[in-house]
Amino acid sequence: MSESKALQLPQCASMLTIKGIRDERGQLCFTENDELPFDVKRVFWIAHVPEGQTRGKHAHRECAEIIFPVQGGFDIFVSDDEGERTISMSNPCEGIYIGPNVWCELRNFRPNTVCVVLASHPYLADGYINDYNEFLAR
Repeated sequence: MSESKALQLPQCASMLTIKGIRDERGQLCFTENDELPFDVKRVFWIAHVPEGQTRGKHAHRECAEIIFPVQGGFDIFVSDDEGERTISMSNPCEGIYIGPNVWCELRNFRPNTVCVVLASHPYLADGYINDYNEFLAR
């Protein structure tokens, strides 16, 4: 996808379902770059989150992400132009698209949860809004 398509990304959080196959051998979830709303520039995963800990707690100025719960589950609180809501994530073939300027907090991690994040931009420390009040004032 071209960079011009990346500029047309929605400024909200929305669910994204990828293809999956389940049989006696287990479940396989898959996608390809041309099926995603942006070209993937970075991939990372979160695992071994201690009970009661929260991840995220930020918004990105330009970067978009898709977060998949590949094992276990968690709740994600999002705040965007559509309001605030909490979504429970546990299906490895369902991800949540987090557009630029969407606040997100990953909470209530179930034991042994692993989530994978696909990002539209490389890591840039200055690209984060880490204060919720600053986010609300934007």
